[in-house]
Amino acid sequence: MTSTIDPKSIGKPQRPRRHVRTLTGYLPEVDVTGKEKWPKGEEEVWKAGMRGVDKDVSDITKSFVNHAQTSLARQAYNLDDFGAYEAAALAARDDLLVNWNETQLNYTRKNPKRAYYLSLEFLMGRTLDNALLNLGLKGEFEEGVKKLGFNMEDLLEKERDAALGNGGLGRLAACYLDSSASQEIPVWGYGLRYQYGIFQQLISPEGNQLEAPDPWLEHQNPWELPRLDVTYEVRFYGHAERSSDGSGRANWSGGQEVMAVAYDVMIPGYNTKTTNNLRLWQSKPKRGFDLNSFNAGNYEAAVESSNSAAAITSVLYPNDHTSTDLANEATVGKELRLKQQYFWTAASLADILRRFKNTGKPITDFPDYAAIQLNDTHPTLAIPELMRILIDEEELSWNQAWQIVTNTFFYTNHTVLPEALEKWAVPLVEHVLPRHLQIIYDINMYFLQAVEKKFPGDRDRLARMSLIEEGYPKQVRMAHLACIGSRKVNGVAELHSELVRTTILKDFVEFEGVSKFGNVTNGVTPRRWLDQCNHELSDLITKTLKIEKKVWLKDLAKLEGLLAFTEDKNFREQWAAIKQRNKERLARHVQTTLGLTVRTDAMFDVQIKRLHEYKRQTLNILGVIHRYLTLKSMTPAERSKCNRKVVFFAGKAAPAYYIAKLTIRLIVNVARVINADADTKDFLQLYFLPDYSVSLAEVLIPASDISQHISTAGTEASGTSNMKFCLNGGLLLGTVDGANIEIAEEVGENNVFFFGHLTPAVEDLRYQHAYHPVPIEQKCPALAKVLNEVSAGMFGDGGVYEPLLNTIRQGDYYLLTDDFDSYIAALAMVDDAYLDRDEWIKKSIRTTAKMGKFSSDRAILEYAESYWNLEQTPVS
Repeated sequence: MTSTIDPKSIGKPQRPRRHVRTLTGYLPEVDVTGKEKWPKGEEEVWKAGMRGVDKDVSDITKSFVNHAQTSLARQAYNLDDFGAYEAAALAARDDLLVNWNETQLNYTRKNPKRAYYLSLEFLMGRTLDNALLNLGLKGEFEEGVKKLGFNMEDLLEKERDAALGNGGLGRLAACYLDSSASQEIPVWGYGLRYQYGIFQQLISPEGNQLEAPDPWLEHQNPWELPRLDVTYEVRFYGHAERSSDGSGRANWSGGQEVMAVAYDVMIPGYNTKTTNNLRLWQSKPKRGFDLNSFNAGNYEAAVESSNSAAAITSVLYPNDHTSTDLANEATVGKELRLKQQYFWTAASLADILRRFKNTGKPITDFPDYAAIQLNDTHPTLAIPELMRILIDEEELSWNQAWQIVTNTFFYTNHTVLPEALEKWAVPLVEHVLPRHLQIIYDINMYFLQAVEKKFPGDRDRLARMSLIEEGYPKQVRMAHLACIGSRKVNGVAELHSELVRTTILKDFVEFEGVSKFGNVTNGVTPRRWLDQCNHELSDLITKTLKIEKKVWLKDLAKLEGLLAFTEDKNFREQWAAIKQRNKERLARHVQTTLGLTVRTDAMFDVQIKRLHEYKRQTLNILGVIHRYLTLKSMTPAERSKCNRKVVFFAGKAAPAYYIAKLTIRLIVNVARVINADADTKDFLQLYFLPDYSVSLAEVLIPASDISQHISTAGTEASGTSNMKFCLNGGLLLGTVDGANIEIAEEVGENNVFFFGHLTPAVEDLRYQHAYHPVPIEQKCPALAKVLNEVSAGMFGDGGVYEPLLNTIRQGDYYLLTDDFDSYIAALAMVDDAYLDRDEWIKKSIRTTAKMGKFSSDRAILEYAESYWNLEQTPVS
């Protein structure tokens, strides 16, 4: 006799792993007196070997050398700056883990309600500097690495930005995690561990954006903790058979099974032990290698399942413009994006439910212990997934399950642009997630029955509110699903939230009542976006206010005390000197990375955002060309009276967004002409800084004098870069849109520069464009001249730019022809104001002083109190 095995099981895990610990702490057993029992071995021996957070330089240097020697297998004679960075990062991570363990044990003991923040992006930036700041160990680490022969600034530069996001959505999520920990609120983030992130942006000799992989994980990531024992199976495809017993349950089987493996990133709070967690999922095959196919000579089939599984977490936002089957949109890119979203939400929900079940509470209590925040519509599949679990696995009735779901989820809307509202083709959802499509149709049926009951006979309303948009193919409206499946819905600025209530979700407000729809204006963390990126200014504020950093960095309203110093000449001189040194730092960065020389005796004008037509980088570059043409027409004597200006752009365009990529090409080629023109280069320079990142923003933002936030009115939900610039004393030039409005309310409209039409006028202007067009030469001669110069080849082959220019000449959906003259007038006002240096500095000080409202601490406390019903849970 011998043991036997099914050949089909070769290469598969022997059994699903059963968790033997909670992974977020545990509760020790107690004796009859209530005293905790030590779980294993001799308590004294254990405690003698346990470490605390490093306190002094000698502790830090010991930890550093230990990691260099044992984690990196290096010695003093072969440790370079990158190795030193890794050793310092591992030493700091040890300190974070000490606090992380205490925090998780604290949460397990107190068992508070927790919030889970689901975001497809977490744009974390570099971690070492932020970790040391929040630990309160920056000075000690700087001294320690200096004693070991290294410079901390050099080590910080060796860290790569984590490629886990693209723009404001991901950076907002990162700020909220920082604030949750700093305010001692039990919040975990859930995202994906992308192998390559979005892409590395390169610029070709012609000025085109090129996309290269961003292998940010090519070296070990010291900030993540692999949890290879925390895995969940996630199913795709297959078939779902409904039960015939009338219960509404179904059996989903077959298809592809993929393993989700957890990687944890510690999120330290500032001046607190509280250290929360960001859990990222990596996809791996359930069976990595098909040995039978390999032995049969079919090498592609041998690794097919492995490659298919790994692709799910390879790239952020796979290109979905790869259509070979336009009829049902079941393209490779779209299918991969859908699989990403389900993989992430399914693994996250499995983890959240596992943690809840460890409390021993009945499943009906789930909303009392868990609040799940949907950051935009990307995680909306969590709603039908939780319904599937509650109905098919927990065997609850439909009404019980729906009651739990609608008290668990909260939805943040980030756009009112109709084309940006996420939809999925019904055939694609049916192919990838057959059981979830059944549930979505059931949700829709019950929902529309309720709508019909309240608004009998209103068939147009039923069509507008349905989760399914009719057409070929039919589409699932994810924003509608997120809305009806959530307890509360919010926008991210006052104007945006009002537009959500009165436009895209108007029918739902009428059906469910206005109280479900609120506003939480976005915020930014002042730890990274003032103290870390502009340390000199932070020190000056601390010295001037005579308030410790650990106080005002967690209560940003205290900045208002700076108003008393606006008339203090010595203070203004210090303020201006810091701004000048920040400009020089940016100039050094440009010189080092691009080999270009930047004037620092000029106004720095910055626009840094992802490239999109509604954000109107095109308006900015056309304004730069107008300025150039104006300067060219002047005599040298006239030019000598002009304000000197350096304009910076940075941002990435989606790989398939042709018009946005043309805008980048135009910026690059305009810069080549302007910067080489001997007549004007002393008065106007232009730079496009490639591969925009958090780290680049940390250099650009403190150096700005003016920043541009010039979206078409009613299109920008909020914006957060506007807050970062103003917090660092940069003035704002913008439209009356998003959070610009609330910033102006706080700092005073005489300290901002507004232009352009207002939101109520936008639709009428578009109507006029469509049905009563006016030639651009008649409507806006200044803009017509600029467009004609581009077409004539002033900046290279004009024919290349015709598709971009025609978006303005024909239709002009984003109202450049309507706003251009007002924009140029606002730029002239900025020039005049800047030439009065004393008054400009006063405006800068007043702007920073009134930014207290825009701390992400305020925003996260609003979510905790008014949405999630969470309490602060400090580590004792």
